[in-house]
Amino acid sequence: MSTLPTFTTLGAGPTVLMLHGIGGGHLAFAPQVESFASCGYRAVAWNMPGYGHSAPIEPYTFKGLAESCITLIEGLACEHVVLVGHSMGGMVAQEVVARRPELVSRLVLCGTSPAFGKPDGDWQRSFVAERTAPLDAGRSMADLAEALVPQMIGPAALPEGVRLAQHCMGLVNPSTYRRALEALVSFDRRANLPNIHVPTLLLAGEHDRQAPPAVMKKMAQAIAGSTFLELAGVGHLLNLEAPEAFDAAVLDFLALPGVRLH
Repeated sequence: MSTLPTFTTLGAGPTVLMLHGIGGGHLAFAPQVESFASCGYRAVAWNMPGYGHSAPIEPYTFKGLAESCITLIEGLACEHVVLVGHSMGGMVAQEVVARRPELVSRLVLCGTSPAFGKPDGDWQRSFVAERTAPLDAGRSMADLAEALVPQMIGPAALPEGVRLAQHCMGLVNPSTYRRALEALVSFDRRANLPNIHVPTLLLAGEHDRQAPPAVMKKMAQAIAGSTFLELAGVGHLLNLEAPEAFDAAVLDFLALPGVRLH
């Protein structure tokens, strides 16, 4: 039995489980935990294995991350959850829905993609090298956050959200970050998109260069009956850059009829 990852929870009602990205942690969904809880949901934000106080896993793979997430869903003692995944967390969400679709009632994928290309591709290699070079040079995760976060956001980003994003990334364990990067470039669940049969919302940031709106729109076209929305003025960290617009989009989607959430 794998150990339960750590998480924060607030509120009561249908469970909305939020999965953060590679530079995140449970705090990366702090605004959403509060607003979803105040709207009648049990809002849960996990720490992915190796993040916060969640034990790391070995090997660090999407299969292992999904199994850890499934353990958490079962530990939360709810029939099924709404899964909200951002960036790498969106990939974990796709992996969970591919393995245990009955555990997910609705799916929200934000700033994410169905594949990261070929693990041995030039772009992937340079992506990993670019991200790890500052660490190799002895810089801290806080240094990395200060350099990277401003490159990820759009012109309309909320300054407090940007500061929270930098704070979260600064807390990430550098060895976990390296392992997560290695896992990231191996991800490919494109073939499973037509098998996603739960109501799905895809949210893209207008200025997101990591998961461009065009990529997410194409992804939405492969998921039958899904909804695609683009948030104006923001980049990759859309839930922190425009929390009000993000929360409204997700809450509107959850309020749609079609699936019992309890």
